[in-house]
Amino acid sequence: MLNSVKKWFLNKIFNFFVIIDIFGSIYLMKLYLNITLLQKIACTLCIAMLCAMNVMSQQSDSVKISLRSRPSKASNHLPEIKANIQPYKPLFSTLGGSNIFGVFPGTKTSNANTNTPKDKLLTIVKIYPNPVDDQLNIILSLSRDTPVAIKIIDLLGNEVVTLSNERLNAGEQTKTFTIPSRLTAGIYFLRVIAGSESQVKRISVL
Repeated sequence: MLNSVKKWFLNKIFNFFVIIDIFGSIYLMKLYLNITLLQKIACTLCIAMLCAMNVMSQQSDSVKISLRSRPSKASNHLPEIKANIQPYKPLFSTLGGSNIFGVFPGTKTSNANTNTPKDKLLTIVKIYPNPVDDQLNIILSLSRDTPVAIKIIDLLGNEVVTLSNERLNAGEQTKTFTIPSRLTAGIYFLRVIAGSESQVKRISVL
């Protein structure tokens, strides 16, 4: 009888400790789960804070860069430069002579330059081909019968060739000349003198 009571008592004690162990394990498991959850939440918050700080630092850097790279406002006021500069206009006189531009030191310009186009004696209509290789064609117009001289002059103003020196009738004339072989390639001036008028045109010889 005593042994059976002992066994019963020991069995109850064992069951009690087993129940305590089970409840303890459940409590520890819940505590572990809570701690793990808190750790995860803390890690998530830390990652979010780090990301926010990184974004804020990038924004501040971009603001600094934009402030540094902002160009200064240029002044819209432009200085005015006033100068009384006359444009260059070559002066061709109507007087004849060896000077290709017809301007001589100490001489006054003739009033023939102020003539109206209807009073002009000589008009060079066309010179072709230009550049010229072999033959040169000149179309000129005369308001009346007059002697006409056609000459080729170099860049220094020296007369190189006299192509024609004859009296021509009034009206439009077409004259054809052969370029002399002794004429080297380069830039020349063709001078046409009709009476008291003369005109100069540039030609290129190939």
